Order: sequence, then C-alpha cells, then structure tokens
Amino acid sequence: MKAATSSLPLLRRRTLLQIGALGVAAGLAGCAQGVIRPTLRAPGDILPSLWRRQLPAPWRFEPLSGSTPFQTPWPKPTDLLALADGWLASLTPDQLQSVAAPALTDRLGALGQRFLTEAPSAWSSKLLPVGFSPYVLLFRREGRVRPAADAGWMTLLDPALKGKVLLPSSPRLLMSLADHMDAPDGLSRLRQAAISFDDRYGLNWLLQGDARVAVLPLQRCMQALKRDPRLTAVLPESGAPLHWTLLARPAETAEPLPQAWVSEAWKPPLLARLLAQGWIPPLPREELRDASGRVPTDLRALVLPSQEVLMRSWTLYPAPEDEVRRLQQQWRSSAP
Repeated sequence: MKAATSSLPLLRRRTLLQIGALGVAAGLAGCAQGVIRPTLRAPGDILPSLWRRQLPAPWRFEPLSGSTPFQTPWPKPTDLLALADGWLASLTPDQLQSVAAPALTDRLGALGQRFLTEAPSAWSSKLLPVGFSPYVLLFRREGRVRPAADAGWMTLLDPALKGKVLLPSSPRLLMSLADHMDAPDGLSRLRQAAISFDDRYGLNWLLQGDARVAVLPLQRCMQALKRDPRLTAVLPESGAPLHWTLLARPAETAEPLPQAWVSEAWKPPLLARLLAQGWIPPLPREELRDASGRVPTDLRALVLPSQEVLMRSWTLYPAPEDEVRRLQQQWRSSAP
C-alpha cells in the first residue's frame, strides 16, 4: 500500500506536465494560425510552376481566378501580383506602388531596360519585368510537306491556310500583327483567315488537326515542340510581340518584394531549366547564353534569337483613352 500510495504524486506530476505541454503546443498552433502570411497572387498559368514552388517562407501563393482576376478589391492579404502584360489594361497605376528593387532592375539586359524606358511614365517604376516569351508561328506539318514560313507574319494571309489559322483572342495583339504586315486590309484578311481565336486551347486545335498554324507564346508550346516532330516554330526576322511576365506591389502592402526569390530564377541552375521551357528572363545576353545548355540545339534560335530580332520585337503597353477609341473603331471597321 505504501508503494502504491507513494507513486500517486509522481503520476500526478507527469500528467500535469503532459497537459501543460499540450497546452503550450495548442497555444503555439493557435498563434501560428493567427499569423498573416505575405501572399503572392496570380492567375494559375502566369508563373512557371518550378519557380513558383521556390517561393520562400513565410510567403505563400494563392491563385486568382475568373475572367477578371485583377479586379479590385483583391482578397486580403495581397502583397505581390504576378501578371502578363495583357492584364495591365485592367489595372490603373494608382493601384500599385513602386517595386523598390533597384538591385534587380540594375541587372536587366537591353530588352528589360527598354521595357521600363518605353513604358508610360506612370507605370515604369511600378512594374518589374521578370521574364518574357516571344509569340511564334507554330506549324503542324501535313505528311512530308513542310510549311513555307519565309514570309514571316504574312504567312498567316497565305490563301492555302485560310480557315486553318488559330489566333490569340486579343484584338490589340491582332491589330499589332496586321500593322507589321505589308498588306492592304491586313487586319480584315487576318480575321477572315482564322478558324478560331483561342489563347488557352490553341495548341489542342493544332494537334487535333483542325488548324495548320497557331500564334502562341513560345513558353506555351515549347514542350510540344520537343516531343512532336510534326511541329515547327518560326520567329519572324521582323520581330514579334512579346509576352511579358511582370511583378507588381499593390498600393496597400507594406511587404517588400522578395528579391532573393527573383534572383534564384535569374541564375543557374533554375535559369537553365526556365530557358528550356521557353520562359526567358530579361537578362544580359551573355548570361542567357551561358545558361542555355538545357535548350535543344534545334530550338536554341527561338530562345536566344539575335539581338536584332529581339530589338525589332514589340510590347503592347496600356493605351491612353484616345488611342483606345481609335483601336476600337479600327477593330469594328475590320469585321469580316
């Protein structure tokens, strides 16, 4: 009896210690749940997934969905946005603040610097270009016949391809392509040539045989080019529209941009893997060339075209109101 009685205080002490430990753990868990983590938001297909997964703690990624993902108010917290340049028309500069990342902007090569220099002044300090991909002509070969693509963007007006052309859904982009064609009524003829206007499923149209040529950003067709010998991509010597990936800080956030995370995408080994996907950081050419070993030799001219081709390429910045009205009228008058 004495032995059993003497063990009771020990058991009680152990029980109290266990209960205390559980209480501390629960309290810490409750505190963790109450911590607001800085949040990066973007449509799901904007960022290369292998880079997005490198986002460091305590940052987290949350996708934006819907037809107008950048419509405010954004969910809280929203501390960083990743967007394509085509989405800028749905924002205004006063919704953003300076990216405040001079160490990163100083690393940009000629094309990245030109993006910031030519951007409207209200935007230039509020956007960080982190990657781009040129639009290309993607052809599907029929039998042994290879497409004749020497004419560049004029190829889209080839009568043999009428009704077999898959185009992006952006009127602004199509008007810019027509402006780079030496053809009367180029925009109207371009619209007549299209089987459909589809950004998301353009590659499917091509692979299923409904279309013969599609206009797509290189990053959306790079994997298909590697595995399907029927496909050929052409980047016209006259240049191409550029599909930019941008980072922006909402006006309300106090969180600085995670610069170390961007730097990881701009150096090996991640840089080499991103280039192999057709997603090109706007760095000096020599840095890209040194990291291009994973890009198949036959596709390297698409990922690293000549500097002249890149500098003949163009970006579609948000248009002022009077220009928007002119473009709308041009689009209406070009209806087939």
